[in-house]
Amino acid sequence: MARKANVIVGLDLGTTKTCVIVGEVTLQGIDIIGIGSHPSEGLRKGVVVNIESTVEAIKHAVDEAEHMSGCEISSVYAGIAGGHIKGQNSLGIVAVKGREVDEEDVQRAIEASKAIAIPSDREILHTLPQNFIVDDQDGIRDPVGMSGVRLEAKVHIVTGAATSIQNIVKSVNRVGLEINEIVLEQIASSEAVLSSDEKDLGVALIDIGGGTTDIAVFTEGSIKHTAVLPAGGNYLTSDIATGLRTPLTEAEKIKVRYGCAFSALIAKDETIEVPSVGGREPREVSRQILGRIVEPRMEEILTMAYKEIVKSGYEDILAAGIVLTGGTALLEGITELAERIFNMPVRRGSPIGFGGLTDVVNSPMYATGVGLVFHGSKHLSRDTLKKGGDSLFGDVLKKIKKWFLEFF
Repeated sequence: MARKANVIVGLDLGTTKTCVIVGEVTLQGIDIIGIGSHPSEGLRKGVVVNIESTVEAIKHAVDEAEHMSGCEISSVYAGIAGGHIKGQNSLGIVAVKGREVDEEDVQRAIEASKAIAIPSDREILHTLPQNFIVDDQDGIRDPVGMSGVRLEAKVHIVTGAATSIQNIVKSVNRVGLEINEIVLEQIASSEAVLSSDEKDLGVALIDIGGGTTDIAVFTEGSIKHTAVLPAGGNYLTSDIATGLRTPLTEAEKIKVRYGCAFSALIAKDETIEVPSVGGREPREVSRQILGRIVEPRMEEILTMAYKEIVKSGYEDILAAGIVLTGGTALLEGITELAERIFNMPVRRGSPIGFGGLTDVVNSPMYATGVGLVFHGSKHLSRDTLKKGGDSLFGDVLKKIKKWFLEFF
């Protein structure tokens, strides 16, 4: 298998599944050319708790993605989540050299914003510029070229536990892969499912995975708040297993196939077959009973997310409403329940703006993986795509050059 310079690989290390998405960057955009997925057993609530199991899951997912894409994978953009993730806003102030803001001044202001007290056991994952202030003029997105003597940078800083970050790096390296960058999962998901209009108007992304619920609030085109809640779809599975007295694996299948977060949508006479434990015969159970198990737990998770958004102080500026993504967002009735809790428009977010295997990955459960590819493509388009362009068009240019030399 060949290595391609214009290929980006996203590694979504989820609590429920480990997913690898392979994207090819072309002049037309991004084509998804490979996908690999394997159940995760080495993660709890987004954090690596068993290196060996995590390594095995990554290896299987990578092998599957390599086989489908026909590419050799050597490096990845890895997602990170977990209750240890913390986000905070900061301000950096510098004097402008030469009375005109240049790129160096912008970088100095962003660096100055990092001068905050961070415990020694934590590392900065992201420093995300929100906007800039030149003298007294605020709300500036790109200050380069503006006249002024003082530049302030408003940024959002995301930190994570150093040990959790190191365990992800160790797991990926054990498979023989390099990490290009570790990316906060909701930031990656936002790249795939949110439009620029939504980010400008004000929107909250809620990525409900198996072990965590990740929140990101955007307004005026930039990220304002991030949070990770240690609860997700696995809570529903556990409740179903206990409430219906069925094995966890069967509870997961029942949740996916028959689960409904809004009981009013379930017909009163609808029944489902529930496998029993210990070799007993399967039972017929009203789907209404399943709804009464799923709805309160889902309501609890969404209420936790609502309280987090209220605490952030941005609940009144979310003109574009709420976007739900992640595997649990596929649950029937979840948008209706969320609209009741948040009292604002809610939609389900699937990856948009790509080609290739659109029918395969056009699902909320692949939002983070596809988003990691989108995130990586920004770096590629700046530096490597030109090199990739040489490989795409280099032969043609060489032939034209040779033709000119021969005839002129």
